[in-house]
Formats: sequence, structure tokens, C-alpha cells
Amino acid sequence: MISRTLHLSAALFLAVLPAAAQELPDLDGRVIHAVTENAYYPLNFAGPDGQGIGLEYDVINEAARRLNATVEWDLTAWDVMIESVRSGQFDIGADGITISAERAEQVDFTEPFITVEQYFLVRGDEDRITGPESFTENSDLLFGAQAGTSAFYTAVYDVLDGDEANPRIKTFDTFGASVQALKAGDVDAVIADQAASAGYIGADPGAFKQVGEPIKADPLGFILTPGSDLVSPFDAALAEMKADGWLDERINYWFFEYGEQ
Repeated sequence: MISRTLHLSAALFLAVLPAAAQELPDLDGRVIHAVTENAYYPLNFAGPDGQGIGLEYDVINEAARRLNATVEWDLTAWDVMIESVRSGQFDIGADGITISAERAEQVDFTEPFITVEQYFLVRGDEDRITGPESFTENSDLLFGAQAGTSAFYTAVYDVLDGDEANPRIKTFDTFGASVQALKAGDVDAVIADQAASAGYIGADPGAFKQVGEPIKADPLGFILTPGSDLVSPFDAALAEMKADGWLDERINYWFFEYGEQ
């Protein structure tokens, strides 16, 4: 079972946001077109009634409320999300997106709203994998990953040899599909943040476990169309939500409390 103390590391990294609240701009009822995938628990996923819920929904909706704006949500696949925001089809995108220099050449980012640590998620009876070195040295072991995600690149560059075509990485259309392949024995490990790991471990007791120390930590932000006038307002709203405790409360709810209900 993943410890509550370990989970709290995500909240602690929120210190990267400005500490002082500032007067927020008024967007005068503007409609903000947001997009996500609904496939990254607990950031964005379909709830019991089929409606999208999760931390990212809450944060963007609350930021819009504070800025006197409204949000219209849509769904798209991960492999076209960045391009759809870059081209202006949507104003803002949210899908557990790691802030990176390469992506920042295509889209604008908000400040991080959270930083999460990545770990190995393996089958519950796995005894060959204790961390990156044990995985790297055993050429029989396979990763499952959603192509183009931070977990995919962590597997390539932080665990294996830097070859994105390495046959030891099997790619899937969604993160959930890679986890199902892990359960079925088609792959031997996936890389997941501590919240996603906790969700799968709790939902299917005994099927999975998290092993080893954190491989790396990723700051997550929202993406916006290059040159967007929403970057500064959203950064200001995030700073206020951090300063008044709202963001910590929602992180606590989605990372700890929701799965216990």
C-alpha cells in the first residue's frame, strides 16, 4: 500500500507557484474552450455517471470562476491534444502534461499546478524488478507505455538506452491499456505517478504494487495556444488558489480521499 506521506510530496512541490495572492483580472464572462482525454486518474477521468471529473477539471473550472469566465469542455486523444491547442482549436488543454522545453516550443504553459513523482508499477507477484537498474539489466523485461507521454520518455531516457524505437517498450493508445497489458503479463512494468499507482492498486487488490524509489519528478501544467492572453490570468488564479489553501484541499481530496469513498 502506498503511504499517505509519500503522496504528500506532490503537494509540497506546489511551492514553485508564487506565494502571494494578487488581484485577479476580470474576463467578463468569457467562454474558455478546454480539452482533456478522460484517461488519467485522478487528474481527469469519467466518473460513475460518465461525466468528466478529477483534479484538472476542478482547477480549471475554479480558475475560470475566479476570473469571471466559463468553461466548455471537450475530449480528444492524447496524440492530437498538443496540436489541437497549438492551432487554436481549444484554448487550454489538461492531461497530466509535463512542462518541458520541447513542448514549450509548440505551446504556452501555465505555471505548474502540481509536481508528481514517477515510479515503477508492476504485478503484485513481481520479484525481478526493484528499480531502474534491475529492469535495465534484465533484457527479458518489457515496458508498457502510452506513446508520446512523459512515462514513455522516462522509460526511454531514464531507464533504457535513449532509443525511442527500443523493442523493450510496447506502446498503447491509452495509459489504461498499458496497465491492462501489465496485468495480463504482456509487459512487465509501466511507469506511473503515485496517484495513478494508488488508484490501480486500490481498485484491484493484489494485482499490482509500486516498487523502488521515485525515478523522477515532473511539474505538470496546462497548455495554451502560443501567445494566449489567458496565461497571465491563469497563473494569477493558480497563485491565489495556492495561497488560500484551495489547491492543497483539492489535491488532498483527489489523491487521498476520493479513492477511499
